Amino acid sequence: MAAAKELNPTEYIGHHLTHGTWQFGDSPFWSINFDSVAVAVLLGVLGIGFIWWIVRGATSGVPSKRQAFVELLFTFVDDQAKSIFKHGDRSAFIAPAALTVFVWVLLMNSMDFLPVDIVAKATHGISEHGFRIVPTADVNTTFALALTVFALMIYFSIKVKGLGGWMHELFATPFGKVFFPLNLLFNAIEYLSKPLSHSLRLYGNMYAGELIFLLLWTWAATGAVGIFFSFFLGLSWAIFHILIVALQAYIFMMLTIVYLTMAHEHH
Repeated sequence: MAAAKELNPTEYIGHHLTHGTWQFGDSPFWSINFDSVAVAVLLGVLGIGFIWWIVRGATSGVPSKRQAFVELLFTFVDDQAKSIFKHGDRSAFIAPAALTVFVWVLLMNSMDFLPVDIVAKATHGISEHGFRIVPTADVNTTFALALTVFALMIYFSIKVKGLGGWMHELFATPFGKVFFPLNLLFNAIEYLSKPLSHSLRLYGNMYAGELIFLLLWTWAATGAVGIFFSFFLGLSWAIFHILIVALQAYIFMMLTIVYLTMAHEHH
């Protein structure tokens, strides 16, 4: 992979924002960003494996630091689900789903702290540009997550209300049966806005964070002064970015709980 000093800033940033892609057929629509998929799957396995490992060795006595950390994580997520979901046993699905979403998105967001040049060099043999290491900076990943939550929302709406009840809600709420075309339009906009806002909020924040890191690092190619400022500003941004990484995972989890809770409510 070419180093920053061998590329101008535009080429350097474009180089690191290029995905490794498999295209099926002539249309670019039928393509997969395999770097995003590979990193997301790997982090999912690591996250589940870590929690399984801690839970498997949990004791009822004085917990170890690892067990205390996982218990704190479980309690935190369960408290959020408890404060919103009032329609049955939250531990049957809602709380576990929220925990999965929070841990997975947090891990994917955290990849933004890895040095892009080192990652690209390590994966250059797999992809021409190296892996783009932040799955949530790929709109395909965030849309896949949001559409999964959307599908679960539709599933629970039909499960709780029945197909007839759900259809009646679409056509008769909130203005009554007489205004069914207006009701359908109103509800369609509400339904479609949920996966859009759910996915684009996460994608926009993580893409911007990734871009700022790259912009700061391009200063290192300008000499000693550039290296100093890129390091100082990059470190400052990384510290602030910790908040963004955690906050975006928290928001995505909370919206997941809210949307699934709304699916259980009758109007």
